This record gives sequence, structure tokens and C-alpha cells, in this order.
Amino acid sequence: MNRRDFMEVSAKAASLAALAKFGMFSFSPANASEEEFAWPHEQFKFQVGDLPLQKGGSLKDTFLLVDTHGTLNADKSNAIIYPTCYSGSHFLNRMSIGFDRALDPSKYCIIIPNMITSGFSTSPSNQAAPHDGPRFPEVTYYDNIEAQHRLLTSHYGINNPLLYIGFSMGGQQAFHWGVQHGANTGAIVPVAGTAKTTPHNWAFLEGLKQSMHCSADFNGGEYESPPVKGMRAFSTVYASWWYGQEGYREGLNLLWDGEPAFEQGTHYIENAAIGHFSQFDANDLMSQLNTWQIGDIGNHEKYGGDWKAALGDIACPALLMPAETDLYFPPLDNEIEVAYMRDARVAVIPSKRGHIGATLAPGLAPEESNFADHQIKQLIARIT
Repeated sequence: MNRRDFMEVSAKAASLAALAKFGMFSFSPANASEEEFAWPHEQFKFQVGDLPLQKGGSLKDTFLLVDTHGTLNADKSNAIIYPTCYSGSHFLNRMSIGFDRALDPSKYCIIIPNMITSGFSTSPSNQAAPHDGPRFPEVTYYDNIEAQHRLLTSHYGINNPLLYIGFSMGGQQAFHWGVQHGANTGAIVPVAGTAKTTPHNWAFLEGLKQSMHCSADFNGGEYESPPVKGMRAFSTVYASWWYGQEGYREGLNLLWDGEPAFEQGTHYIENAAIGHFSQFDANDLMSQLNTWQIGDIGNHEKYGGDWKAALGDIACPALLMPAETDLYFPPLDNEIEVAYMRDARVAVIPSKRGHIGATLAPGLAPEESNFADHQIKQLIARIT
């Protein structure tokens, strides 16, 4: 089933109704069509065209689903690029946008390109042969950056965006953008992301991948119906990493907007984790996971694997914001990276919420979002 059709059908599922309170996960297209904003908003498909891939071959008729908030000013100097993360989309990113926030649509034009492999842009689930399902080619962060750059330059005529910010996989994209286009960008803000996927992070992702691939119903990606067993195993493993040990110990994973939303244990796993990931096509998840797993700014012909040299080539200011208890991207990783950068600093987000503490979403991490907003506002004040 086409990804867009699948999401519309899924919107009526009872699991989504239960997850609506936990706003991170209620992101069906049906909901989007009904959502209204107090600022200018546009959503469209940008036709990238044929996209040569870093690992070889090309993607034909590539497209990005783009979600924009605010208005581009006359000299196009107020553009903020905000790409999506793993199993995320413009719906999650919207939770970071609002009046008087760092990403204020009355001041800036915030452009959200959904990642290739996300299910919203070109992905295994919406491609015909020879790139359908498990035959979808490897896509790197640099491939995503190329598609996004085409969006900015050919559609908007933007050559000097104010800011490029991203969370998690979006944060990793921010590093790659900085390498490619930092000289023409005001600043980059990688939030809970690293320039290169670390060995520990790689091992976590490998465990996820194997939990899916070892499931009989996944069938090497040649399934005719959703691989329920594989998705349950995958989701359960993933859930154990969302929050850090303190967050789970104190039950912070059970709250939404400060109020109880889940019961500990199987209720949380079923409704938050399995309910979330089951909205996705499994091949999309595997393809996007591969992009994350091979992420490395040094993986470029100019650098020959030298990620330190690539970091040194980021010409614009950078604000690195890891979450204090993040298990995926712990602060030490960014503290190591910043030593090789020209103009960068680390601002650790105080949090017991692990990776979720860096989502920039007040409903998920209120105090952390306020801290991050303050840091971003300071950076914007510096570069404008």
C-alpha cells in the first residue's frame, strides 16, 4: 500500500486515538488537513528530480514533502531549515514552533523538509520497481543535503539561510549541511546529534535492525502485510533507549504535558512504542535506520573518512545541544567534536528525560524546551 494511503487509513485506528494525548505520535495526514495555524502555513511536494546517490546509482523522480511556517522576507534572510528525525516528521517539528519561541513564525520562515526514507518524501514504500521495498538504494545524509539544497535554491531562491537546526538525525544532518554549505549559512544547531554515528550508537541500531530482520514475518522485506512480530520486537528494543535510566526510574516516560498518560510496563510499550512504530512501513524504517547507521561527515570524497578535517571545514558558528542523559548521543561525544570546530560551543540541556529531553517539544520536555529556546535565541541575536 502506498505510504500516503496507509497513513490516511491508519488515522482511524483506535491506537492513534489513544496516542493523541502523547502528541509526539499523533501525526497522520488526516490530522494535518484539519490543523489550523495562527500564521501562514504551506505544505507541498517539491520535485527534486533525478538524484545521483553518493553510494552509486540514482533515485528517479525524487520528491520531498515540505511543510513551511511563516513568511520569507524580501531579502530572504529569515529562512530556518529544520529537517526531520528518525520516525519523525513535520508533525513532531511543528511542536517546536510558536509565537515568542526561538522558532517564531512571525519572525522567520521555517522550512521543514521531510527526510528521504521517512515515508513522507521518496521512500521504499512509495517507489515502484526497481527501487521498491527492500530494493531501495542506500541513501546518505549528504544525499539528503543535496535534495534540500535544491529545494532552497531552485524553489525559494535562498542562497544564505539564517539557520539550519535539527534534532537527532536532523542534528546529524546539520553537521553535514555545515560541511557543504556552512560558508553561506548563518549558523547550524545540531540538537542531540553527532557528526559521525559512534560505535555505541551503531551497535544500538544494529540490534534494532537484527530484531526486524530475524523476524520471519519481515521476510527480508518482501512482506505482503505489515510484519507485526518484527515490529513488536523492534519497537520494544527501541523504547528502552528513549529515556535514560533516571527518566524511567522516576516515571517521566509516563507523562504527557506533566500529566499521567501511561501505566508503566506493557501499557507504555504497547501504546507509546508499538503504537508509534506500527504507523510506519517496516522497509522505510530499515532504510532510514541505515542512513543513520552509516552517518559520517568524513564519508566524502574530499575527506576520505577524516571526520575531524570535515568538522574543521564548517565555516559558520555552531551550537551543539546534547541532552544530559541521552543514551544515543551523550554530551561527551559533542564535547570531543567541538574541539575540532572553528567556532562552536556545547550547551548541555539539563534533563532526566534522555533523548526525549532534546525534542524541543514542550509537551514532551517543557523545561528542556525553554532552555533550548533561550540558547537558540542567543545564537540568532549573535548572527543577526
